[in-house]
Amino acid sequence: MITLDTSAVVALANRGDPDHARVNESFVEDGGPYFVPTGILAEVCYFLETRFHPDVLDAFLDHLERSLFTLDCGEGDLVRIRSLVRRYADLPLGYADAAVIACAERFGGKVLTLDRHFTVVASEGAIEVFPSR
Repeated sequence: MITLDTSAVVALANRGDPDHARVNESFVEDGGPYFVPTGILAEVCYFLETRFHPDVLDAFLDHLERSLFTLDCGEGDLVRIRSLVRRYADLPLGYADAAVIACAERFGGKVLTLDRHFTVVASEGAIEVFPSR
């Protein structure tokens, strides 16, 4: 089980991205299920619709509709999200990233991301970051 961060979804969607191959490899090796926190849904869709052809956003939405990615609402995560935002105020860790971490903590701790600041949280043992650097 792996929780997807925005940076991973964008790299997966863009075969021209320099990190596409290693993100895709981690994605395929995990085998799923793949969780997308609803806290990052608007961010992911914004990047896909502003950076790529409309078909890319449509493909992502199709994956959600067909449950290839599982949307996780995380209604009970707000206390944890707030705690993470406060704890890591010195990082660029806002609501979206904290939602990814909270979701990952509930589903085995794996996060697929390219954002380096996730490794700070990972160093404290709460999550494991893929792909490895």
